[in-house]
Amino acid sequence: MISRRLLIALAAASLATAARAQTPAPPAAVTDGPAPTPATVNPKVILTTAEGPITIEVFVDKAPITGRNFLKYVDRRLFDGATFYRASKPPGYAANDYGTVQGGLQNNPAKVLPPIAHESTLKTGILHRERIVSMGRHAPGTAQADWFICVGDMSYLDADAKQPGFAAFAHVTEGMEVVKKILGSPVDPNRGEGAMKGEMLVKPVKILSARRIAPNA
Repeated sequence: MISRRLLIALAAASLATAARAQTPAPPAAVTDGPAPTPATVNPKVILTTAEGPITIEVFVDKAPITGRNFLKYVDRRLFDGATFYRASKPPGYAANDYGTVQGGLQNNPAKVLPPIAHESTLKTGILHRERIVSMGRHAPGTAQADWFICVGDMSYLDADAKQPGFAAFAHVTEGMEVVKKILGSPVDPNRGEGAMKGEMLVKPVKILSARRIAPNA
């Protein structure tokens, strides 16, 4: 004969088993659409010059038209043998901490690619500050293969309601000491036309090569 204590134990075990059977399975994980797209990794380019290396990060995420145009020249090795040929500072300014240095192909018909659409700083948000690289041009939409590096704040080159500004697209990550050395190089007071007169380097600084840097290098 089964004792009263054993009957109570069996009843309790039966209730526990039933409770476990009725416990709902945990809900499936909920996702809000597809997985996020990884952020764009902006490529870097090293300009090996006769005065030393300059490393540039190209903002293809913010200025895709201008940035990719620059990279076309790099990938086709069209900047190999180009020069930094202009150093612009305020009249009478002796220090090398404010101005721009300009480089590129100087409209070499054998190397220049078609002009690109103008990417305004109002659209890209890349403002002309220290280290910024921007395209040289005549009218908006004429930029091809010449660009300049800012030394100091050049906010007057940004777009506003009255003027289109210039298309900034990259910045220098290493080698500003080289840029400033070029800025301090002697200029010919008689060479150049228009705004460039008196700003052309007596001895242009050769760009020996322009190459992408492998990611994680």
